Amino acid sequence: MAIPLVVGVDGSEGSLEAVDWAADEAAWHGVLLQLLCAAAGEREASAVISAASARAGKRAPAVPLSSEVSHEDAASALIDIGRNAFALVLGCRGSGDLDDMLLGSVGLAVAARADCPVVVVRGTVEHRDARFGNVVVGVEDGEGSGTAVDFALREAHVRQCRLVAVHAWSALSGAYTTPQAPSWFLEAHRRPPAQVLDDALRRPAAQYRDASVSRLLIEKPARPALLEAASTADLLVVGARRRLGHPGLQLGLINHALLHHAPCPVAVVPQR
Repeated sequence: MAIPLVVGVDGSEGSLEAVDWAADEAAWHGVLLQLLCAAAGEREASAVISAASARAGKRAPAVPLSSEVSHEDAASALIDIGRNAFALVLGCRGSGDLDDMLLGSVGLAVAARADCPVVVVRGTVEHRDARFGNVVVGVEDGEGSGTAVDFALREAHVRQCRLVAVHAWSALSGAYTTPQAPSWFLEAHRRPPAQVLDDALRRPAAQYRDASVSRLLIEKPARPALLEAASTADLLVVGARRRLGHPGLQLGLINHALLHHAPCPVAVVPQR
């Protein structure tokens, strides 16, 4: 049985925007699109599934569809189905201006605990409809970004667009540094910023030799650096580490901020 791309639907405008995004994504990757409606009565669930199916069929007529109604709470249902999913796609919550900016408790729980990539569809229609031609991936020093880079480069490949790999770094106050020649303190504790990007991209870029890849080194904290890069992105991809001895992922303050405030869809990719 094919591994599906799963989108959570609840009848809200945010979830219908997620259906649009997921239909495009399923078409690009040639996978089944599965609609999941949780925590609703039978009649309500049937109406939600029907509206979402019509929306997906209009957006991507060639994409095969399936649907499921779960009587678990929404977060548990999504996490369960995500154990055998290509990715989980969710919309932002709410109907007011402030609510539309924020991610609800279900979205945060799923992003923190799912075994597969989780995409939160947010931002303007220009960002959601892939009009910029850029996929941005955040690259950190260490092992946490490897799977995210793989995911991002595959996304750029199927979309036939550019991958922008961003690494944000900070030097000690008063230290003279460059991305290629950091201070002695940075040299002793971590790799030069340019090397971080080179090492992260070397293996996946070899798989997609025709990919257009840009490297962006920004000397500032990661949160504003990634939000700035995402302003002209169709998708922002970040990694999440497994927590030793605990279920779920370590989202961290940066990922929380991006899930709440990024100007474009955000994919949280668990480290393998």
